[in-house]
Amino acid sequence: MKKFNIRKVLDGLTAASSSSSAAAASGAAQPGAPRENDAVQETLQSEHFQLCKTVRHGFPYQPSSMAFDPVQKILAVGTQTGALRLFGRAGVECFCQHESGAAVIQLQFLINEGALVSALADDSIHMWNLRQKIPAILHSLKFNRERITYCHLPFQSKWLYIGTERGNIHIVNVESFTLSGYVIMWNKAIELSTKTHPGPVVHISDNPMDEGKLLIGFECGIVVLWDLKSKKADCRYNYDEAIHSVAWHHEGKQFVCSHSDGTLTTWNIRVPAKSAQIITPHGKQPKDGKKPEPCKPILKVEYKTTRAGDPFMVLSGGLSYDTVGRRACLTVMHGKSTAVLEMDYPIVDFLTLCETPYPNDFQEPYAVMVLLEKDLVLIDLGQIGYPIFENPYPLTIHESPVTCCEYFVDCPAELIPALYSVGSRQKRQGYSKKEWPISGGNWGQGTQSYPEIIITGHADGSIKFWDASALMLQVLYKLKTAKVFEKARSKEEKANTDIVEEDPFAIQTMSWCPESRMLCVAGVSAHVLIYRFSKQEVTTEVVQLLEVRMQSEFSNGDSPDPGGEQTPTLPNPGASPSPQESEPPSQPSTGSNSSDGPRDNIACLHVVFGNSNGLAVVDYLQKTLLLNMGTSELYSPSDPYHRQPRSPRKVRQSSGATCDSNDGSNTSEDRCKSPTSDAKDNTFTRSRSSSVTSIDRESRESISAFHFCESYPRKMDGAVGPCLLVGTTQGTVVMVALSLPPAVDQRLQQPVGISSCGTMVTLKGGILTMALLDATGALLPPSFESWYDPNASDEEKEKSRRRRPASPPSSQEGPEAQFAVLCSEKQAKVLAMPSQTRVYKHNITESSFVLRADVVQMAGAYCIACFCANGHIMTLSLPSLRPLLDVNYLPLTDMRIARTFCFSNLGQALYLTSPTEIQRITYSQETCDNRQEMLSELFTPVETPEAPNRGFFKGLFGGGAQSLDREDLFGETGAGKASRSLAQHIPGPAGMEGMKCAASGVVGDLARARIALDERGQKLGELEDRTAAMMASADSFSKHAHDMMLKYKDKKWYQL
Repeated sequence: MKKFNIRKVLDGLTAASSSSSAAAASGAAQPGAPRENDAVQETLQSEHFQLCKTVRHGFPYQPSSMAFDPVQKILAVGTQTGALRLFGRAGVECFCQHESGAAVIQLQFLINEGALVSALADDSIHMWNLRQKIPAILHSLKFNRERITYCHLPFQSKWLYIGTERGNIHIVNVESFTLSGYVIMWNKAIELSTKTHPGPVVHISDNPMDEGKLLIGFECGIVVLWDLKSKKADCRYNYDEAIHSVAWHHEGKQFVCSHSDGTLTTWNIRVPAKSAQIITPHGKQPKDGKKPEPCKPILKVEYKTTRAGDPFMVLSGGLSYDTVGRRACLTVMHGKSTAVLEMDYPIVDFLTLCETPYPNDFQEPYAVMVLLEKDLVLIDLGQIGYPIFENPYPLTIHESPVTCCEYFVDCPAELIPALYSVGSRQKRQGYSKKEWPISGGNWGQGTQSYPEIIITGHADGSIKFWDASALMLQVLYKLKTAKVFEKARSKEEKANTDIVEEDPFAIQTMSWCPESRMLCVAGVSAHVLIYRFSKQEVTTEVVQLLEVRMQSEFSNGDSPDPGGEQTPTLPNPGASPSPQESEPPSQPSTGSNSSDGPRDNIACLHVVFGNSNGLAVVDYLQKTLLLNMGTSELYSPSDPYHRQPRSPRKVRQSSGATCDSNDGSNTSEDRCKSPTSDAKDNTFTRSRSSSVTSIDRESRESISAFHFCESYPRKMDGAVGPCLLVGTTQGTVVMVALSLPPAVDQRLQQPVGISSCGTMVTLKGGILTMALLDATGALLPPSFESWYDPNASDEEKEKSRRRRPASPPSSQEGPEAQFAVLCSEKQAKVLAMPSQTRVYKHNITESSFVLRADVVQMAGAYCIACFCANGHIMTLSLPSLRPLLDVNYLPLTDMRIARTFCFSNLGQALYLTSPTEIQRITYSQETCDNRQEMLSELFTPVETPEAPNRGFFKGLFGGGAQSLDREDLFGETGAGKASRSLAQHIPGPAGMEGMKCAASGVVGDLARARIALDERGQKLGELEDRTAAMMASADSFSKHAHDMMLKYKDKKWYQL
């Protein structure tokens, strides 16, 4: 039986209604027009689409804690927003999110068990199951009356110690996530003579050599050694400065405390009266023997021993107060040497990585993992100078704030190796020679084999190319566009020392052609650059500029360049000191067309850019200006869509702005917000309908989209030619015709003609994207020339230079040979060319507006993918504009997402979910189905290392580690039940699934038992019927026997 799908029915109804309305409109506009759209067979259905997240890349935003599993070699990082990021070997990453969104204050691995405990700022603890590809919460425990401050889980123990703000310690069974009745109360831990509260618990750890002794550190400076069996304090250690952390010596005879005055105190456990040693690592030692000057607090200290040499003492903080403005430092003390390692960002936490997971053995530290606010650093302790490891993770996305993104799926296969080969020369030197220590997990067995490239533009003018294939991310090459302006910038700084722009080279928008490897870049300072890829290192010292003053009656346009507001400059291709920017090409070259910002038309070898003043078209081979006119001049005098421009408000653009010229959905003020800044208003509520006349909106009509193509310039033209489609923020689409020299060899000598053909159509809202389809519904790609190295030999250039036609000749036959696809902030339309008749129309949204729209390939066909300001992601079929997908994905969008969201082919999309992270999503059903196989595995079966050998004499005289039966001590039989009001147990989603499975098993057993009982009852019923029949027969027999007895009772034998 065929499955009934309500979505297909609704799609059919929508398609039928839109088709009928479109047909009626086209029939009214042009009676007898051929219905070429009836021949287009659309294959895309709703079943091809499903939306889900795939993977998150980048550095965890606002990290707050971390933990490391020394056996599994897995790193976990918690953030202030309740997120969990798990890292293994390069390419093994995982993202999880706590529903509450509370900050993660501490993480604890169940070492080599495939589980992780997280403690949150909302006083809840959670157990994560890492044995599945998508980790899930098994149990949760929410404390009601006390606040959690510290957690400790001993190695190979199932009992978790939880310290609270009141100074009490509770114990949780991590298997059942139930509280033990055993509680260490603060008033029993401290001396009775103490009159003040000791403060929150800041440290808990058990003695490495005696599990029955628990070391408890209180914030006020009191440390208590608690005997778990006798339930009393063995020793108390007092210091007059607050404690931040405590670390044990592996023999369990000494421990070290770090304090708020920058001191380290060492204590012998059997001498509680006085500390064995007090040092101030960064304090100035006075000559008269007085106490050294106080320093900043030492926030954390770790004490690790080695068999062959001196122990390591690693600490963060503790610098002198006179080092104002000095960067955060990590101090490594080894023997008599002290190394102070400066960090680029403040230190959040650090961990010392050791060879053994057992705390009662020589630790043998080999590295220090330092979690910074915006970076992760691993320091090699085994090499002189403490070099850092080369980080294999893509954690440098935010090295400079990201201002724009582009995503390319199914690129030419040779492109990634080419970029990697030139990018490998940019790698830094001086890294540790050892392998990256975080090496756990296994890669996913994905079936996706197509190459993917992500390009990010940054506020410092740099552009990064990333290999994003197979759900991984690796930097390929970094391009620095600011090098073009280095000399000019130094002169300006000497002349204008009081005018300084923070990000004058920030990338505003990019257009790249993977086939020809041409890149067009627009910056916020009104400059456009063109780059051609070269495998050879080329340094061009002479930078040729083409100055273009936008023609307009407005003199105070919102341009970011204070020196000349309307003067975008166009350096010649590759004119820059960057190694991969070649000299100006002397032969025709080709590239790609896109619908965003300044473009490079590779077929016509032109660059077009526009703003609120008008439009400029430049021939970058001849370095000449072809067209420069105001927006109003694009319309013919008799054009019904012609609008008279009005004088706008004068708006200055912020220095770090990223004004995306393709996005007409924002006013000048909103367009100038940096996407990396957190806007106060994170929702979009403005309407951009062309009928709105509010004085608060941008009154000037500006250019919002371009598309170079080969089409019919005017109505009913019989032949195609090079054209330029221009879209404006008022929803108008204007066709501009180009006239090229007929012979290729005359290309550099003959001038290029250009003329406006008037308005094609108008839509509601600003134009976002435009494309052309052939008569079969296939996308017509722009013409391009295959890439050749401009610095290669002449023979290699001739071999590689083969021009590909823009589209197959068969697609240009017939009177209606093309469809023009136009999408604005409000609606989408499809026109038949060359008649320019509207054949389809779809209103995308009424209450919101579209932020990003792209024509993408999906399952062998094409569709329009849209991202709306209200968070909806939608897809429309082509050419009929039938709705296929509509999901409310991001209801609370912000400026960052709006600026960086982009769609690509094969159902892939991405956006910048935080200033440091890229979130990749898919809207493909096939990818969602294969997601489990594509994801990496965190847990791998590994044997736990053997426990250290106690030795003969230690075993004989009891000098080894003392074990403790925690089950008898903390279990319900020994400690009783805990108060129910103290904490609430919440089964997690994974736990619920287990309960459901168990319940289903119980239900099945009951059903089978019931069936068996029914069968047994049926048999018993049959037996009862037979018994009743036998009883009736027996009664009848008894009656007859009685009658016979009465008949012959009084007769003699001889009377019978």
